[in-house]
Amino acid sequence: MAPSTLISLLLPLFASFLSSSVSANFYNSFDLTWGDGRSKILNNGDLLTLSLDKASGSGFQSKNEYLFGKIDMQLKLVSGNSAGTVTAYYLSSKGATWDEIDFEFLGNLSGDPYILHTNVFCQGKGNREQQFYLWFDPTADFHTYSILWNPQSIIFSVDGTPIREFKNLESSGIPFPKSQAMRIYSSLWNADDWATRGGLVKTDWSQAPFTASYRNFNADACVWSNGASSCNSASTTTSASSSSWLSQQLDTTGQERMKWVQKNYMIYNYCTDAKRFPQGLPPECKLS
Repeated sequence: MAPSTLISLLLPLFASFLSSSVSANFYNSFDLTWGDGRSKILNNGDLLTLSLDKASGSGFQSKNEYLFGKIDMQLKLVSGNSAGTVTAYYLSSKGATWDEIDFEFLGNLSGDPYILHTNVFCQGKGNREQQFYLWFDPTADFHTYSILWNPQSIIFSVDGTPIREFKNLESSGIPFPKSQAMRIYSSLWNADDWATRGGLVKTDWSQAPFTASYRNFNADACVWSNGASSCNSASTTTSASSSSWLSQQLDTTGQERMKWVQKNYMIYNYCTDAKRFPQGLPPECKLS
């Protein structure tokens, strides 16, 4: 079945369902999962911080699981010499054939730019990395990092500017995340064996603790609970505006902005790495 046919069947169904929009505070939306006190919720639930020292990093996860949604989070990354550190913010399911949608922020020496690393896993297989520099200092203030995940595509955005799109090309035999609910996860951890210049630059523990901050979480999404989606509640209806993300695609302006980012700030694209794939580039690279 062609993606356009699948989408035409799904969207009228979704349009009559309820999507849950969550912009509650961190106490209501997340659990602090590891780090022995290095994860903190502050300011009456409006701010969350993760810290890393030589003994341990820290992390949190969402209370809810989601199957499609538009997820927004504002982050302020580790400042100063952040070499060796990784701040990960991603959606993931569980199991051997998991799906995952990744933002990872690779730290660097003071004055050198962060690397924003993105990846998409489908049925346990990733290797779809694209990396970017940012056009601002992500440590000086909060910036919004968004994942739009709907039946036809996954769009990564920064401050509303799309940087990457992974399209649903199932009609060409390419897996697409669509059937496994995912939680939101984030962690701050030491990865100095690979994160900065391939592991050449190590973490300077004299700069610890390293801290990343989070605020203004919002999920306009289908919540998955007890084997059912909040978008399958036929007794309620949702307005066209609140479910617009379900059918949202990049318009001409969005495509041009994404091309601008990719032309000026992309530093790695698996779809152009012929040495890595001597048997031929992944099939989506030829179709998207």
